[in-house]
Amino acid sequence: MAFALDFLGIALTALAGISERRIERLVNPSLNESLPPFLAAGAGLNSGFMMPQVTAAALASENKVLAHPASVDSITTSGNKEDYVSMGMGAALKLQRIVTNTRNVMAIEAMAAAQALDFVAPLKTGKRGQAAHSAIRSICPTMDKDRVMYKDFARIAALIASGKIAESLR
Repeated sequence: MAFALDFLGIALTALAGISERRIERLVNPSLNESLPPFLAAGAGLNSGFMMPQVTAAALASENKVLAHPASVDSITTSGNKEDYVSMGMGAALKLQRIVTNTRNVMAIEAMAAAQALDFVAPLKTGKRGQAAHSAIRSICPTMDKDRVMYKDFARIAALIASGKIAESLR
């Protein structure tokens, strides 16, 4: 069980890293195909998604530390009667944190992607992308100016956890 939990943590760490790199691509004016820098309306007056990208990078980096497998460690217990302990509980606890971090990185990416789609309107994505955009916008308005975003991210993370965004993509 510890091996499976560790492997899932490693896979989710990769997913969070990929998601964070996509956020970087959306906010970086050198890479984002003419979107405003940091997806900020009124760039220069507003910082847009600059700090959310930094947050996503920090969460992805924390995952890398947590992804070290617990199952490679063992310590003899019970008066040397149990010579191998799989450390499954440690793997489970680390995985729980990795899942939360990954969900939060994906929430930041979802909000950034919705913001990017708002900037290219009236162009639209495919039907599934439009459904995901609508699901995000139903709980999180477009950012017209800087605001505290952690509540938006929390609502989107809950939406991701509920499976509603995944349903909209089917």
